[in-house]
Amino acid sequence: MKRKINHLCVFMLLGAVLFSTTSCSERVDAGSEGILVNLYGSDKGVDDVSLVTGRVWYNPFTEEVYEYPTYVQTIDYPAFTINAKDGSEFTVDPTVSLKMVDGNAPRVFKKYRKGLDDIVNGTLFNYVKDAFRIQLNKYTTDQIVSNRDLVEKAIEAQLSKALAKEHFHLEQLTSGLKYPSSIVEAVNQKNKAIQEAQRALNEVAVKKAEAEKMLVQAKAEREANELKTASLTPAILQKMWIEKWDGKLPVYGNVPQMMMVK
Repeated sequence: MKRKINHLCVFMLLGAVLFSTTSCSERVDAGSEGILVNLYGSDKGVDDVSLVTGRVWYNPFTEEVYEYPTYVQTIDYPAFTINAKDGSEFTVDPTVSLKMVDGNAPRVFKKYRKGLDDIVNGTLFNYVKDAFRIQLNKYTTDQIVSNRDLVEKAIEAQLSKALAKEHFHLEQLTSGLKYPSSIVEAVNQKNKAIQEAQRALNEVAVKKAEAEKMLVQAKAEREANELKTASLTPAILQKMWIEKWDGKLPVYGNVPQMMMVK
């Protein structure tokens, strides 16, 4: 009896060791979808894919678990250049916010058989570049600069449609579109000319205002003198003469005569 118990303990221990070495567990976080892939299925993992949630137990030798986030991700892609219809080179520095459509993790994996980061930074980045290339190639430089909002909306619409086919939803696209250096220089020169013209107009306005001020002052002085002259009656002139006379008569020469008021 004791021997049987020992054998049972040995078998249980071996079973525990075997289970621990042939099985693993992984917890699928909230906001993500787990994919359990049978590496030795009938089609080597293409059709043997199942959607799992919570804690997942699997055999690391025959199975593999992928975790695909379903929340919105914002990717700051590397900058690249695209030519307009007339050959001008624009720089694009895009930032894209997107998410995988819920419940589509198995479909995405079956098509690409790789992690979501590889898909986002590989295949989806190619879709981003294609959307910019196709749309910018339709327009000349002047058309892009003059109708930037419309061009960017066309790019966003094309990218959204392309991502939807891959079971992704485009939340937001920021183009980071930068104009060619020649365009930037032309805009700077134009702004400089406008500023200089405005400065000249301001100077003319100041000089005109100063001239008008001087005219007003001269007119006021002239009118004041005219009023003063008109107000000097003979009586006032006689009074002014008397106030200035010191009452002394000259010893030699003519004797000054008092101004007579008529």
